[in-house]
Amino acid sequence: MAAFTAETDLVTGWCLFGLALLVILIFCWVYVRKYQSRRESEVISTITAIFALAIALITSALLPVDIFLVSYVKNQNGTFKAWADPNVTRQIEDTVLYAYYTLYSIILFCVFLWIPFVYFYYEEKDEDDANTCSQVKIAVKYTLGFLLVCSALLLIGAFVPLNIPNQKNTTEWEKVKLLFEELGSSHGLAALSFSISSLTLIGMVAAVTYTAYGMSALPLNLIKGTRNASYERLENTEDIEEVEQSIQRIKSKCKDGRPLPTRDRRTLQQLEDKLRALRRRGRRLEYIEKSCWTRFCGAMRPLKIVWGVFFILVALLFVISLFLSNLDKALHSAGIDTGFIILGTNLTNPLNMLLPVLQTVFPLDYILITTIIMYFIFTSMAGIRNMGIWFFWIRLYKIRRGRTRPQALLFLCMILLLIVLHTSYMIYSLAPQYVMYGSQKYQSLSNMTVDGHLTNVTTWVPKVCDADAPANECTVTRTYLFLHQFWFFSAAYYFGNWAFIAVFLIGLIVSCCKGKKSVIEGEVDEDDSDISDDEPSLYYG
Repeated sequence: MAAFTAETDLVTGWCLFGLALLVILIFCWVYVRKYQSRRESEVISTITAIFALAIALITSALLPVDIFLVSYVKNQNGTFKAWADPNVTRQIEDTVLYAYYTLYSIILFCVFLWIPFVYFYYEEKDEDDANTCSQVKIAVKYTLGFLLVCSALLLIGAFVPLNIPNQKNTTEWEKVKLLFEELGSSHGLAALSFSISSLTLIGMVAAVTYTAYGMSALPLNLIKGTRNASYERLENTEDIEEVEQSIQRIKSKCKDGRPLPTRDRRTLQQLEDKLRALRRRGRRLEYIEKSCWTRFCGAMRPLKIVWGVFFILVALLFVISLFLSNLDKALHSAGIDTGFIILGTNLTNPLNMLLPVLQTVFPLDYILITTIIMYFIFTSMAGIRNMGIWFFWIRLYKIRRGRTRPQALLFLCMILLLIVLHTSYMIYSLAPQYVMYGSQKYQSLSNMTVDGHLTNVTTWVPKVCDADAPANECTVTRTYLFLHQFWFFSAAYYFGNWAFIAVFLIGLIVSCCKGKKSVIEGEVDEDDSDISDDEPSLYYG
C-alpha cells in the first residue's frame, strides 16, 4: 500500500511537472512574441530567446522542488515514511543533483556559447556587405573568446583550494567545516560550482541594478496608473502647434532670399526632428485612444491597484527579511573568512516567522516560496523593461512592446539567466534554515515533564532539523551544496545584499516622487532611428 502511494505520488508529481513545463513554454513564447520587433524578427533569435527564458524559469522552479523533496520523505513526527529507505532517499538526492547539473550546464552552454554566437551573427547581419559565411566566421571568432573564459572558470574551479586557513577557531566555523566534509566535493562538482558562482556574481550585479529597481517601480506604477490618453493627445496637439509656429518664425527670416545663419539652421533642424516625433506620438495616442484594449485596461484599474498593493507588501516583506538576515550575519557569523555563513537564526525575520506557521498547512509554505521567486523574476523583467539594457553609462538597447531588436531580446534573456542564478542565494539569505532542510523534523530523546517536574522517563519528541541534528536524520538540500562551495563568493553575496537594499530604497523614493507615466511610455522617442515610424505596437497596458 505504501509503495502504491509512493508510485501514485511520483506519477502525479511528473504530471504536474509536465503541466508546469507546458505553461512555462507558452508564457515564454507569448512574452518573446510580445516584445520582439515585427520588422526584424528572426527564427533563430526567437527560438534562442524562448529557450533561454524557459531555462531561466525552470531553474528558478527547481529550488521549491528541492525543498519539497527533502521534506516529503519524512512525517511530521520526525520519522521517515515507510517507503523512504536510505536507497530511495539517496536516489531522490541524486535526481535533484543531476537536475541541477543538467540545468546549470545548459545555462553555461547558453551564456558562453549559444547566445553569444547568435548575438554576434545578427550583429554582423546589420552590415550591408556581410554574407552568411562571413557572419558565421566572425560569430565563431567572438564566441571562442567566451569559450576560453568558460574553460578558465572550469579549470580554476577544479583546482582552487577549498581548505581556508582558520584564524578564528569558533564553534560556528567548525560547524561549517563539518558540513562541507559531509557534503563532499569532487573536482567536477567544484568546477561546475565555481563557474556557476562566477556567473551568479554577475547575476548579483544585475539583480542589484534591475531587480531592486523593478521591485520598487512595478507596484507603484500599478497603483498610480498611466495618464489619460485624451489629455495627452490634447497636450501633444498644443506642442505641435507651438513647434510649427517656431519653425514659421525662423523660416520668415529668409523670405527675402537671405540665407539663414548657422545657429538658426541648426535650431530649425532640431525643431523639424521634434515635430516629426510629436506627429508620430500624436498618431500613436490617437490609435490608443480608440483602442478596445485601452477601455479594457481602464475597466481593470481597480484590480491593478489591488495587485500593486499586494506587490508592494511582498516587496517590503522581502526587503525587511533580507535586512534582518544580513544584520544577523553581521552580528553573529564568524566573519568574512567564512563568507558570513551562519547555520542558525539568532535574529528572526518576518519570513522566517511565517514559514513555520505555513508548514502546518500543506502546501502553503511552498506556495509562498514559489510566489517570492516568481515575483523576483517578474520584477527583474519589469526593471529591465523600464531601464533598458546598459553598459555602465551607455544605453545599448531599449525593451519595447513589439519593437525590440533580436540582439536586445538575447541580452534580456542572458541577464535573466544570470539573475535566476542569484535568486537561490537571495532566498537562502531570507530563510537559511528552511532552504537547507525544508520542513524536516527528527526525533530526539527528551525527559518527560509531569505536573511541572522532570521525571526519569524519556520519550521521543520531534524537533525541527538544524545544524545540530544527526547527519543521518536530516537531509540537506542540493541547493545548499552549490551555494557554499567557496567562501569568498558567499562574502561577495553578503555585501551584494546590502547594495540590493540600498538600491531598492532609492528606487522607492524615486518612484514615489515621479508622476504618472505616459500611456505610451517608451513607445515613441525622439532618437528612434532603427524603428519605422509607422510600425504599430499591438500591446498597451
